[in-house]
Amino acid sequence: MLSLLRVTGAHDDFQRLTRLLDADLDARYGALQAAYNPYNASAALDTVVTAYVDQTPVGCGAFKPYDAATVEIKRMFVRPEYRGQGIAGRILAELEAWARELGYAAAILETGRKQAEAIGLYTKRGYRPIENYGQYRGVSNSVCLRKELG
Repeated sequence: MLSLLRVTGAHDDFQRLTRLLDADLDARYGALQAAYNPYNASAALDTVVTAYVDQTPVGCGAFKPYDAATVEIKRMFVRPEYRGQGIAGRILAELEAWARELGYAAAILETGRKQAEAIGLYTKRGYRPIENYGQYRGVSNSVCLRKELG
């Protein structure tokens, strides 16, 4: 049975899951990933969702304010052996609901071109391509997306 828990970035299960995420990204992108690492600090995040299957931590995601009306989705990950079960979609839906509860109207995110499964998830959930924003401007590997939460 899947359960979701709202926590902060300091939560031990979230920290363990993001270490697995970082290893996955390093395997996909190699040295290129080092340029993204400064943008992936997670301990200071206040809005984190961890997913559990029978009390085993299997996935996570977070958001942080981007501007007064927009959040940025960060650190989305599901352990490989639990993928394909709708867990990422449930995490994302919980993050979006939480952002709406806090008064945000939109969500943006960045993912990499080699993460076709992530791009597919976000597109299926209503995210649409936008111009690369912030630190991702001019980065050809980055795919940036946006969704209105209203």
